[in-house]
Amino acid sequence: MKVSKTILITGGAGFIGSNLIKELLGRGYQVCVIDNLSTGNIKNIEPFLNKIEFIEGDLIDLETVKNAVKGVDYILHQAAIPSVAHSIKNPLDSHNSNLNATLNVLLAAKENNVKKVIYASSSSIYGGSPELPKEENFPPNPLSFYALTKYAGEKYCQLFSKLCGLPTISLRYFNIFGPNQDPDSEYSAVIPKFIKLMLQGKQPVIYGDGEQTRDFTYIDNTVEANILAMESDISGEVINIACGEMISLNQLVEIINKYLGKNIKPIYQDERAGDVKHSLADISKAKKLLGYKPIVMIEEGLKKLIDHYERIKK
Repeated sequence: MKVSKTILITGGAGFIGSNLIKELLGRGYQVCVIDNLSTGNIKNIEPFLNKIEFIEGDLIDLETVKNAVKGVDYILHQAAIPSVAHSIKNPLDSHNSNLNATLNVLLAAKENNVKKVIYASSSSIYGGSPELPKEENFPPNPLSFYALTKYAGEKYCQLFSKLCGLPTISLRYFNIFGPNQDPDSEYSAVIPKFIKLMLQGKQPVIYGDGEQTRDFTYIDNTVEANILAMESDISGEVINIACGEMISLNQLVEIINKYLGKNIKPIYQDERAGDVKHSLADISKAKKLLGYKPIVMIEEGLKKLIDHYERIKK
């Protein structure tokens, strides 16, 4: 049991952060959380509030971050506004919440001699390159301000490792889904939106022809990757975290229909600016450096999430 280790999760009241809390507490870590609750929800962490230290604060304020980091061994930096569409409408907001906040976390981590920072990056950095699967050494081609802030955050992490001796790892997440994603949020991912609508007998909306593909990754895989990265002796690396398989949005609707016993057809609308057509990860680097392998594949993850929504609906 690693009870001597204290982990700070930024954005801990959010989807990924709250799932990290549950697993880390189960493994005996001490957990602190900082979240301004702009996209996170206190309900996600209510079961853990008597077991963690919770700070309601904004990472844009450096002094707040410095206070939160005191006494911390590791930082799992999950906080961000996770939306391409939002970043196109509000680039300054995304810049502040995603990039300025990341710089503050790194500055505070360096000052307090944190052992390692794990940074939540994004597959959106690869942009629209048709070459698949996506390898970490591919040239970055951000197609949105969100993707640009994530790429800049990676470079900040690498330079803090190289110039300041602060160990960091950037994990490029591919389309994560699972419990505690808010299907009603403007920042919500496609899977929870589709499942909620189809549970209600409503048609999901697909932007484009539905043949765009994604390497959808169940949350358990992402949680395990963060812990493996934190516990490893690797630093300064950028690593894909995904399942290494892809399905189209049309196939996604078919699978959800299968598990719901329905035959609901999607509504097709025009493609959205900044959206990537195809996404598939090469996860060989994660396997080699971290010993990572997917725990839950796409169809099993969809079944788990549908079961979750059906339970909470009752």
